[in-house]
Amino acid sequence: MEDNLFTTSFGLKIGTRDVVAEVIRFMQSDPKKNYKVIIGSDSEQLASKDADFVTAVVVHRLGNGGRYFWRRTELGKFYTLRDRIIREVLLSIDVAHEVLTELKKMPSFTNWDFEVHADVGEVGETKTLIQEVVGMIRANNFEAKTKPDSYAASKVADRHV
Repeated sequence: MEDNLFTTSFGLKIGTRDVVAEVIRFMQSDPKKNYKVIIGSDSEQLASKDADFVTAVVVHRLGNGGRYFWRRTELGKFYTLRDRIIREVLLSIDVAHEVLTELKKMPSFTNWDFEVHADVGEVGETKTLIQEVVGMIRANNFEAKTKPDSYAASKVADRHV
């Protein structure tokens, strides 16, 4: 997926390796703080039934802001909400593996956690999917968060769909 570039806050297009370098640079700028590196996706179904997906990589300096990078993917037709949510989670898991692989090649920090956020919650149509998507994320050895705690998906990625 390296050809599917991420967009920075400056509108630049960069690959996963560069995203991770920026994440590391951000953490190194204040190494005494604690961080979360978070992956989350959101989607929007168009009138044509095609779906537009956005995946965000967020580095959160706990209690003190953060940075994020996002990329858009168009993936054909989706006829059910479940199929779209499952695809969101699969995109997040794929990006999480890419980012974690690159992070492991970089200088190590012990003061960061890694999470995957899913745009599902106890309120609304997605409540029946919580167990399934959390299971998918945990099966890939990632910490899973759902609404209202899944801000990388429900706030950051949502901003760009």
